[in-house]
This record gives sequence, C-alpha cells and structure tokens, in this order.
Amino acid sequence: MSAFGRILLCYDATREGRQALRHGASLAEQLKAETHLLAILNSLVWTQGADVASAVPFDALEQSAREILRDGIEKLAARGVIATPHFAIGDPLDHIPFFARELKADLIVVGHRRSGLVRRWWSGKNDGLLLDRVSCAVLVAMDPEDAAGREPVETLSARA
Repeated sequence: MSAFGRILLCYDATREGRQALRHGASLAEQLKAETHLLAILNSLVWTQGADVASAVPFDALEQSAREILRDGIEKLAARGVIATPHFAIGDPLDHIPFFARELKADLIVVGHRRSGLVRRWWSGKNDGLLLDRVSCAVLVAMDPEDAAGREPVETLSARA
C-alpha cells in the first residue's frame, strides 16, 4: 500500500489551483488513492472587500464556489479519478487542516501563488501557517513561470 492512500485536493479554479488539481489527479491515479476534493469560499476575503461584499450577494458567491467544486469533480472524472466533494465557507487555514484530520488524509495538495512582502502584508496572508496546522504531507503546486525564481512585481494603487 502507498504512503499516500488518501489525498485531499484543494481547488479554487485559479491557475495555481488547476496546477494543483492536475498534480493531485496524476498522483491519485497512479497511486489509486482515495481522493477528496475541497472547495472553500473564503469568507474573510469576501467580508474584507467592502466593495465586493456590497456589490455581490453572498448567495451568488456561494453558488460560484459550488460550481468551482463541480468543475473540479468533472475535471478529475475526465482523468478517471473519482473524488468525494467537500465544500466549506470560511478561512482556508481553518478548513484545510480540519478536513485533513477528519478524512485522515495522508497528503494535501494545494496551489500557491508567489507574492511579495507588500501584497502578503496587505492581504493578511500567512501561507506558512498551513504547514504548522497539519500532520500529513503537503504538496504545493506552483505555476512554473512563478517558480522560475523571478520576484513578482508589486504594484499598489490608492483611491481617494
């Protein structure tokens, strides 16, 4: 039996999320692993963006996130990987470790976009915390162009 018998794929339809889905699907297929797909509607991002929160009803965002989950399940099925879908609303740094524990995952597959210090500070992101909150292996998929070692260009704009 493989060391990765149960895989939790985290998918958000971004370029990095699609990369993670491809890598995770490939592993799941080769290892014949039990596969779970998790889509999370990040409520922190939704509530922090006042312009977005007032312009887009929460139901529409939830429906969009559920469509992303359905899309991921279909992409996996097209590769011959049957996955159990899971959906959550909240902070991914809370939900990913929770699902990993509950499902007894051996491997978590996530996508990652490089960002500079200004963007990371502005968004409040601290991706390293995920590694501190889980006890299984984590595969981090990155866009090959971002992984080439180029530092992302930071641009800030302000509106009065």
